[in-house]
This record gives sequence, structure tokens and C-alpha cells, in this order.
Amino acid sequence: MTYPARAVVDLDAISSNVTALADRAGPAAVMAVVKADAYGHGLVPSARAALAGGATWLGAAQVDEALALRAAGIGAPLLTWLYAPGAALDQALLAGIDVSVSAAWALDELLAAVRSTGRTARVHIKVDTGLGRNGVMPDELDALLGTALRAQAEGACAVVGIWSHFAWADAPDHPTVLAQAEVFAEAVALAERRGAQLEVRHLANSAATLTNPSVHYDLVRPGLAVFGLSPVPELGTSADYGLTPAMRLEAELALVKQVPAGHGVSYGHEHVTSGPTTLGLVPIGYADGIPRHASGTAERRGAPVQVSGRRLGIAGRVCMDQFVLDLGPGATEQAGQTVELFGTGADGGPTAQDWAEVVGTISYEVVTRVGTRLPRVHVGSAGVAG
Repeated sequence: MTYPARAVVDLDAISSNVTALADRAGPAAVMAVVKADAYGHGLVPSARAALAGGATWLGAAQVDEALALRAAGIGAPLLTWLYAPGAALDQALLAGIDVSVSAAWALDELLAAVRSTGRTARVHIKVDTGLGRNGVMPDELDALLGTALRAQAEGACAVVGIWSHFAWADAPDHPTVLAQAEVFAEAVALAERRGAQLEVRHLANSAATLTNPSVHYDLVRPGLAVFGLSPVPELGTSADYGLTPAMRLEAELALVKQVPAGHGVSYGHEHVTSGPTTLGLVPIGYADGIPRHASGTAERRGAPVQVSGRRLGIAGRVCMDQFVLDLGPGATEQAGQTVELFGTGADGGPTAQDWAEVVGTISYEVVTRVGTRLPRVHVGSAGVAG
């Protein structure tokens, strides 16, 4: 491996996080959501680590992600839910993947895949309880259920789940949370009155798993928390919830050099040295997922990094492939020395949440945007095999 940076992913941390989430969720089962390449952590190794930690389900938004899990030999119950007309639902059925349905056209395409494959579809109906995103509207649920249950009577499908997603789960006392919970309870009751034999009712994401036991139902669906990041940083840190961030992003200094006072740094000279100093070049940039908003200017300190036990801010603009640190006068760092962009924070270094606060985003985006050309180095024993 010659790339001068990497995302080091601790599989044991993922496993431990799932165990902590399962303890909070009990008796509800845990679906570890591993969409978006497991939030940037690596799809297959992360999924295996989550299962090793006690997850009994996996969730993958895109059909291709779910198929990749099956191709890797992972046989755990698996749900996929985000697709457009023409998706490979036949392949999903052949792979034994549960499929979510949110509209009549989706159920029609799924039943067509049943006819072409001869496989019975396991269906989860998603209800829009107030998020205004994916999901059937409550006043259209009865008709969709009717079609699905008629198909079930013919042996074409089995309606095994009803589910939804919160708009504001990171604020557990927000009025929308109670309102959505009520709409969801009504949807479940309707499905059961119509004769659906539901195996799982699921509503809770990471935030609700941690803060709202009343909506755990049969299954919780943590995503971000599986990877050790707090979905509710205003209410508690990762450590407060017994979670350990699983990703450490690091790079090697590619160049260290002395410059005089008044020397401009990077495009636009938004950082100018106040005196003779040492600059260090970090060879990753926005092509690797480092946000340009992490740049340091005269008005704003750049995103934090740690080098030699010191926390510094990015100096000047983040470029496509690199950014600069002002290491200070008399700095002793040399090319090849490791710079930690973010990690667990246990060593005093920055975390993904620290980056999120500087950049003006959420930790979800910080980890999922880490670029694909950065190698993922998986460490720890959890889920490496099996």
C-alpha cells in the first residue's frame, strides 16, 4: 500500500457498538444499517462485524448493496428499500432479500419479479408517517395493503413488516416524534386488522434506539451509532452512550519546509504566516472527501488535526489533493510523520463530530464522504471471517 493516507476501521469497535445498542434495544432485535458502504467504513467487513456483535438483521438502502452482501456469502435477514422502476428485484428475490414497498408501482414490479422467478416475496410496507420522503401516505395504505394481501393469499408474497422513519428523532421531545409514533401505531393496527401476520414492526433509527424505548417495537434500525458516532451530540457524546468511533482517518506528511514571515499559504493566500514558521503538507484533499469548508482563513480556524500530540487547524484552503498545516516555528516534524484527522478522541485528538462542528454539517457526512481512493484498512478480529 503506497497511498499516503488511509481510513483505519476498527471492526471490534463496530461489534462492541452493536452489542451496546442491542443491550439498549432489548427485547427488540437489531438491524444494523450498512448503507453507503457502511457509512464509508467498508460494506462487507462492517456487516460481518455487526453480526458478530449481535445484529440479527442487516439493512442496505440500494438493491446493489444488498446483492453485494449476498455475493459475499452473508446470509442474515436483509432488507433493501430504495429503488426506481426497473430495479433488479428479480435478483433480490433470488438472493433471499426482503424488499420494501412504498407505492402501487413498486408492488406491481415486485409481483412481476415473483412471476418471473417463482420466488415468494417477503414484503415490508413503508409508511410515510410525516417525514415527507419515501413511504406510502397513510390514506393510501389500505389500498396498497389490499393488493399485497390478495397476492399473499395466492402465495405470491408475504407481508412481514410495517415500518417508517422519523423526521426529528434527534429531538426526542419534539412534537413530530409523538405525532409520527401515533400515525405508525395506526398503520400497524390497520395492517393487523386486515389480516397481516407481521413479523417485524420497525420505526427506531439510531437516535430513537438510544433515546426513545417506547418506539423500539420488534426491531430497531441503528446506522450511525453502529459506527460509534452519536446521532444526538446535543444530548450525549459517543462515550455517554457506550459507543466507540470505529474510523480513524490519517495521512503522512509529504513535505515539511521553512518559510518566512508574510508567506501566503495555498490558493488565495487566505492564510499568511505571521512570522518565520514551518509548513507541513498533507497529501489529501477534497477529492478524498476533505471538505473545502474545512479550510482555515484569517477569520476562521480550519478543521482540527493532531500531529505529535499537538492539535492544529488546517491553514489556508483545502485543495483537490492536499492541504497545509502551519506547524509553527521550531517544529520538529518530518516528512512521513502521521497526521490524525479524526478518530476516537481518546488520545486527545479530534473526532468526526469536531470536524462536523467546524464545517457546519453532521458527523454522518464527515465519514460517508471519505473518498473511495483512500484505502480502508480493517483491524480487529470481529467478523473478519464468516
